[in-house]
Amino acid sequence: MKKDPISILSNFANKYKKRMAVSKKSAGLITSDAYDFLKAYINNPSPTGFETSGQKHWMNYLKPYVDEFITDPYGTAVGVINPEHPFRVVIEAHADEISWFVNYISAEGLIYLKRNGGVDHQIAPSMRVIIHGKKGQVKAVFGWPAIHTRQGSGDNKEAQPKVETLFLDCGARTKKEVDALGIHIGAVVTYVDGYDELANDYIIGRAFDNRIGGFMIAEVARLLKANKKKLPFGLYIVNAVQEEIGLRGAEMIARRLKPDVAIVTDVTHDSTTPMINKMIEGECSCGKGPVLTYGPAVHNKLLDLVQDVAAKNKIDVQLRSASRSTGTDTESFAYANDGCPSVLISIPLRYMHTTVEMLHKSDIENTIKLIYETLLKLTPKTNLSYFEV
Repeated sequence: MKKDPISILSNFANKYKKRMAVSKKSAGLITSDAYDFLKAYINNPSPTGFETSGQKHWMNYLKPYVDEFITDPYGTAVGVINPEHPFRVVIEAHADEISWFVNYISAEGLIYLKRNGGVDHQIAPSMRVIIHGKKGQVKAVFGWPAIHTRQGSGDNKEAQPKVETLFLDCGARTKKEVDALGIHIGAVVTYVDGYDELANDYIIGRAFDNRIGGFMIAEVARLLKANKKKLPFGLYIVNAVQEEIGLRGAEMIARRLKPDVAIVTDVTHDSTTPMINKMIEGECSCGKGPVLTYGPAVHNKLLDLVQDVAAKNKIDVQLRSASRSTGTDTESFAYANDGCPSVLISIPLRYMHTTVEMLHKSDIENTIKLIYETLLKLTPKTNLSYFEV
């Protein structure tokens, strides 16, 4: 019988619990074990507001490399190294993925939806999904009229998908049959499509935005352990919830931790594919290194330090600019409490908010290296003041 992603992840978790150190041979590299975890982590559903399962598995993977964990009431998870130190540095990603909510069940057993985060309705027709109901997972599909039968009006020759016209078909033909499956109003719905590998070191999957960030910050912790590095500060490895609906998890944990420095990681757009305007989005490309952002929430002196680290370690980086907001958890940390010097290190991604989000393995490795080397450069005495005293 084929194992479900939860069972696979549990097996990985048991293995990682026994592994309290990493061999010197694997230090500095992304191991095959790590990629096995990434695959299972991506395949595991973690919709906004329902991140707990994914968080538990992430914590199991991280456990050998941290001293303790902190969690908050809404599910943000934090691995801590050197919790006794008063100076606190955060490295952060967000754990949630876009999804759908069941909103209405018709008499014919068809299921209509609302968005949970910025899910793209145009990619939905013919997609396979899982409805997470009270009796467990239920398979379903986004039904859509056959091309032979679709009719539009005026210049619009074909009806286009809209949130209000999309529906799920789970095989039920009455509302009573839907109810019997445990499907209820408010049940969350996730896409099935998961991790896969393409030619030339590209990988694809849903929810790389931003569970790739959770993977990378966990790998930074692994490298610190493997290389026996002792940091002169407390390191808080934060996997925040509810980013996709307004940075909510980061807001909550930033107020609680009151960090002195924050390094946030997220995805950004590869703008080299068709129909993307580089004059608006800037120019970033998969395979050319992590992306550093200029913007009001990004602390300029901390950004300079990261760029210096990249140059000294021969890590190629790309640059982009943000207007009022980066659209990431950076703002939540930068403006927490009395202000926290924050920087955003992004990884270029193709096809964001689809089920085939695409990354390049070299960018993953170089982003991990850049965060790791930046931590080794930082100390509580690093001068991040704009005003010389």
